[in-house]
Amino acid sequence: MQTPTSNISHLIAAGFHALSDPLRINVLELLRQQELCVCDLCDALGVSQSKLSFHLKTLKEAGLVNSRQEGRWIYYSLNIPQFSVLEKYLADYLQHGLLSPVRSYCE
Repeated sequence: MQTPTSNISHLIAAGFHALSDPLRINVLELLRQQELCVCDLCDALGVSQSKLSFHLKTLKEAGLVNSRQEGRWIYYSLNIPQFSVLEKYLADYLQHGLLSPVRSYCE
């Protein structure tokens, strides 16, 4: 059974994993402008639908994109609340001074 904390941890890990691929970053950049269907994403990125489907599945499982079906087409858009979760996670580190320049302890 997942606790709320482990569920959040899973979403954060899945979000950063999804952000670790250049093609998925390109998908997100296109979706920043507008909702797009799979065919438009394939054309813009120059990739096959089968390759893109794998990456869209990863983005969707991470909660970074939403999908909706209209007729035979699936349209994708950004899920802004999930980006806010990732942003808050990193902001907590900054707030507590946990992200700082690397110090050399061998001096």
